[in-house]
Amino acid sequence: MAAAVLAVTAFAAACGDDDKKSDTGTAKAASSAALPVTVDTTRGKVTVKDASRIVPLGGDIAQSIYALGLAENVVGVDASGAVLPESKGKPTFGNSRALNPEGILAQRPTVAIGSASVGPRTAIDQLKAAGVAVVLIPDSSKPEDAVTRIQAIATALGVPEKGKTMADRTAGEIAAAKAKGAQAATKPRVAFLYIRGQANLYHLGGKGLGPDSMITAAGGIDTGTELGIEMSAAMTPESMVAAKPDVILVFRKGLDSVGGVDGVLKLPGVAQTPAGQNKKVVAMDDLELGGGGPTAGIALDQLVTLLHS
Repeated sequence: MAAAVLAVTAFAAACGDDDKKSDTGTAKAASSAALPVTVDTTRGKVTVKDASRIVPLGGDIAQSIYALGLAENVVGVDASGAVLPESKGKPTFGNSRALNPEGILAQRPTVAIGSASVGPRTAIDQLKAAGVAVVLIPDSSKPEDAVTRIQAIATALGVPEKGKTMADRTAGEIAAAKAKGAQAATKPRVAFLYIRGQANLYHLGGKGLGPDSMITAAGGIDTGTELGIEMSAAMTPESMVAAKPDVILVFRKGLDSVGGVDGVLKLPGVAQTPAGQNKKVVAMDDLELGGGGPTAGIALDQLVTLLHS
């Protein structure tokens, strides 16, 4: 896993097995003491009575739950959460946009937490009908959203004080990374490419896509947004030349799917850009560029370094 995720994992490991067990026990006790709780969600108020069997519907949400010390309470994860070290051995049930409600219900969850965009809606309705408390929180559109998302997750699970501590730390890390980006001598033009070589999928990202806000916060210019692209559009030689990126940013899985940096440089139009001519291609993991979890500030700092070095 990349640096942002490893930072949380390394911290937990450094505490030792005894401390880890103690922390988990404390979190469970606090959760039990603070529940039931009624919280506002994107689909009305929901009362959470039991957080003993949690299903996170998203990788960054799983990150937050693990960092809150509730890893033992997680009974299953979606595909994006499955990549986290703490998810090893846990059942998986599709991705957050194509949930498998039967697979989720098989884990007998007491509470499920996801972003407002998870679905399909029929799956969410099925979970509710089965008596699962479903907490949906606003999607992350900028790094700072990680702070309110962490607090919302912690409150719903009965550990609000732990959530505040984590949220405050994350807010400080985000502010420091943004200041570092703002002080940089350059303001690089960045093209985010969503590429999946095996699926022959090549898109240029733009406004509304997760990396857009991360690029801006890191002191860069999102060239897709500048071109007026909403979310993403098919990558063409003409769009790449018009974008004129100094840096090409990709997900690490996308980079691997085309055979590395050399593969990206061979994509239509890339060689005609400043980034292509200077072989300036950088990669980060999906969860890092999403910026919605407790490692948002760490990931943003990493992006600042990648863009301005």
